[in-house]
Amino acid sequence: MLFNYRIDIFEDGEPSLMQGNFTLDVGEKRVVCHLPKGHLQSVTASTPLHIAEGEKVFMNGYQSRTYCPEYAAKDVLRPRGPLPKWMVDKFRLDRSGDYHFVDYPAKPGLFHGFSYCYFRYHDTYRLIASLDERPGYTIFRYDAGKGELTVERDCAGLRCNGDFHAFDLLYAVGTEDEVFDAWFDALGVHARTAEQLAGYTSRYVPYQGINEKTIRDDLAGCVDQLEGGDLFEIDDGWQTCVGDWMRGSVTRFPSGMKASADAIHQKGMRAGLWLAPFVAQEGSALLREHPDWFLQRDGKPWACGGKWGGIYALDFDHPAARGYLSDVFYRVLEEWGFDVVKLDCLYAAAPFGSEDESRAARMTRALELLRSLCGYKPIIACAVPLMPAFGVVEYCRVGCDVTTDWDDKPWRRLLHRERPSTRQAVSNAVFRRALNGRAFLLDPDAFFLREEGVHLTKRQRDMLAAFDAVIGGVFLHADDMSRYPQQVRERYCAVRRMRGAREVQVETDGKWLLHCELDGQPCELPMDDLP
Repeated sequence: MLFNYRIDIFEDGEPSLMQGNFTLDVGEKRVVCHLPKGHLQSVTASTPLHIAEGEKVFMNGYQSRTYCPEYAAKDVLRPRGPLPKWMVDKFRLDRSGDYHFVDYPAKPGLFHGFSYCYFRYHDTYRLIASLDERPGYTIFRYDAGKGELTVERDCAGLRCNGDFHAFDLLYAVGTEDEVFDAWFDALGVHARTAEQLAGYTSRYVPYQGINEKTIRDDLAGCVDQLEGGDLFEIDDGWQTCVGDWMRGSVTRFPSGMKASADAIHQKGMRAGLWLAPFVAQEGSALLREHPDWFLQRDGKPWACGGKWGGIYALDFDHPAARGYLSDVFYRVLEEWGFDVVKLDCLYAAAPFGSEDESRAARMTRALELLRSLCGYKPIIACAVPLMPAFGVVEYCRVGCDVTTDWDDKPWRRLLHRERPSTRQAVSNAVFRRALNGRAFLLDPDAFFLREEGVHLTKRQRDMLAAFDAVIGGVFLHADDMSRYPQQVRERYCAVRRMRGAREVQVETDGKWLLHCELDGQPCELPMDDLP
C-alpha cells in the first residue's frame, strides 16, 4: 500500500507543510519525520484500499464501552442521537466518547476507529494496527465509497522540534490468530495473567442500593455455590459519594469496609472493590473542597460525563491529587485488605492533551500510575481506551454495561455509542475477542440466571452466561444465589464447566454461532441478533 502523507505545522505563527509518501508492506513500518520548531496541526496519510463484496470492516472504538461491530460497506457509523444542544450540554453526552474531538459524518460507508482496524473477507483478515500510541492516538478512517483508508495522528497542538514518529504501523494478512499474533509479537506485549476470575458482583443487585446487610446476605447465598478463591466484588454504592473514597458510607456500611473484606475472606473468597479513581461527582467533598485538583477549562473543573449527575476529571499530575490517590489505594488494598480492584471511568484521566503531551501519552501515564499504586494486586479496567491498557492491567472490559433486558430502553438508544446494552456488550466482546490472552483477559461484564427483575428471555440468559464463560477471563454473576431453585443451580454449574473451552465465532448466513465444549462434548450456541 502506497500512502501519501501530509503534516501541517504552525511555525512562528505561520503555516508550513511537509509532504511525502511511504509504502506499507506486510510487516512493520515506522515513519519518522524531522520537523521544524512549531506546533502540529494535523498529521494524515491516505491510500487506496478497496473491499470485496461481502467484506467486513472493523474499526476499534475509542474506549472499552464504545460500540464497535463489524460493518458492511453501506452501513452507517451512528453518532450521538439527534438531541437538543441543551440536553447534550446538561448531561455531557459528548464527553464519554470521542465526540468532542472527532467528527462524525454519519453517512453510509464512512467509518473511523482507534489504534487498530481490520478488513475481513470470510476467514482472511487484513489488519492495520498502531505500534506506538504515545505520539498521539492513531485514528483510522475508511471511506468505502471512495475505497480509501486514511490514517491520522491525534496530535493537534503538540509542540514539535526535531524527530517525530508520524506513523508507527503494522500490516498483517492471514487468519485471525496469525494477524493478531504478528501484532502482539511486534508490540512485545503479553497478557499479565492467564488466571480466569469467577464469582459475584453486586453491580446489578441492587446496584447503588447495596449496604452491609445485602452484601452479607449475598455472601451467605454464594458460599455453597462458589469455590475457594473466587471473587466477591462490592460494586458502586459503598462510598458516600463518587470521589470520596477514604471511607465507606457510615449509614450503609457502619462496620466499615475492612469488616466486609474480612467477612469475604472468612468464606475463602477474594474481596474485590469498585472505584472510579479519576473522577468525582458533583456534590462530593473532594470536588467541593479541592476544585483546583481537577483538570481545568475556562477556570473551572472540566466535566467529563453526566453519570451520577455530573462527574469531573481529576488531574493526577497535581501533587496533592496524586497524594490523595496514593492514600486511597493504600487504604483500600493494605488497610482494608481488598485483593482486586475494578477501576471505572478511566478515560477521564486524559480527555485532552497539551502542547507537551498527546492525549494518548497522558492516558498511558495514567495507567502506569494505577499499576504502580496497585502493585501485584489485579486490576479490572473499565471505560478505558484499550491500547494504553495493553499488558498493564490483568483484566479489561471490552464493552458497555449489560442491562437487565436485551437492548435497553428505546429512548436510550438515541444517546451515544457508550450506552448500556446487553446486545452491544456481547457484540463488542465478539469483535474484540482477539485481544483475549494477548493484551489482557477480557471482561464481558456480568450475567444473570435469575428471573426476578430481569427482562431477558431464558434463552438470552442462558446464552449470556455461556458466552461469559467461554469468551474471556472474567465470569461474574449478578444474582442472589440463595434464591436459585435447583434447576438454576445445576445450570450455573454446567455453564461454569464451559470456562476455559476454546471458542470460535463463525458467521453462517449472517448469523454468529459460539462453538465451545460442555463436559468434553462440542456444542453450538446461537448468538442472538448480532451485530
